[in-house]
Amino acid sequence: MKALVYQGPGEKSWQDKPMPKLVQPTDAIVRITRTTICGTDLHILKGDVPAVTPGRILGHEGVGVIEEVGEAVSTFKKGDHVLISCTTACCRCAYCKKQMYAHCEDGGWILGRLIDGTQAEYVRIPHADNSLYPIAEGQDEEALVMLSDILPTGFEIGVLSGQVKPGDTVAIVGAGPVGMAALLTARFYSPGRLIMIDVDPNRLKLARAFGATDTIDSRDGTAAEKLMEMTGGAGVDVAIEAVGIPATFDICQNAIAPGGHIANIGVHGKSVELHLEKLWIRNITLTTGLVSTNTIPMLRQTVQAGTLKPAQLITHRFPLGDIIEAYRVFGNAAKEKAMKVILYAG
Repeated sequence: MKALVYQGPGEKSWQDKPMPKLVQPTDAIVRITRTTICGTDLHILKGDVPAVTPGRILGHEGVGVIEEVGEAVSTFKKGDHVLISCTTACCRCAYCKKQMYAHCEDGGWILGRLIDGTQAEYVRIPHADNSLYPIAEGQDEEALVMLSDILPTGFEIGVLSGQVKPGDTVAIVGAGPVGMAALLTARFYSPGRLIMIDVDPNRLKLARAFGATDTIDSRDGTAAEKLMEMTGGAGVDVAIEAVGIPATFDICQNAIAPGGHIANIGVHGKSVELHLEKLWIRNITLTTGLVSTNTIPMLRQTVQAGTLKPAQLITHRFPLGDIIEAYRVFGNAAKEKAMKVILYAG
């Protein structure tokens, strides 16, 4: 089969790889029909995720059709259309029993990190009964790809961890796919203001279309000061960091209101300077996290009902064999006006 293979920092190739095989009786083999590229994949290529070693097939999102199941798989059969969760869950360990699937003792985020991932023609899914979701006939599979990772991530690690409430002033730093997912799902809780911050004017324009009440172009380095001005010097109730660099984390900690929540989503490859000397007295809460995807069933219902429309995040489509070009476009998002790309199998 063909697959996108990580070759070390800055290097990747579309090449032949052996077909995956069942390893455990709880495994399934899925033929990928649609997948995508995540900002985390770009972090991997920059060397920010050292657990990913050369030779690994990248990708942790997608939908497909089951080709084969292990003898212990009871929920799915060959031919079923399925949504792949980016998080693998055994549902037996202590962490899974707390719904902390991200820290499953025999899973978590392993696809495209510790085992071969979804940017390939076929993928092995461990603990298939707990890590796949059925797709009914007629559902928009492109929209459902957004449920593999970005929507649960924005919702769980941004909105829920940030404890967004009705009337809150919420600032989201980073208008990429995950930041936009946080924007879309924050609207569930009717915040008073949704302020999107980014360096890309095109993405800020999209954020307005998706429901942002205000936007800030942060290219001049004064975003925190502008947030303080917009809130009369009070700061924001919730600051969601969705980039993963020191500058964007600084915006959050410099503009958080007393009693506020900083919810960090971004994948940080470098340390940040935490200004605890200023924050200790302000009763703030700082959270970090890795998505568990336990909200996929709820989010899927909102998609089916039309309350949530994740397909609007898709800006580009490519055949799976053109994945190198898709990476180029996604990696130059501002120039290409790219948000989320879909790669489809022929």
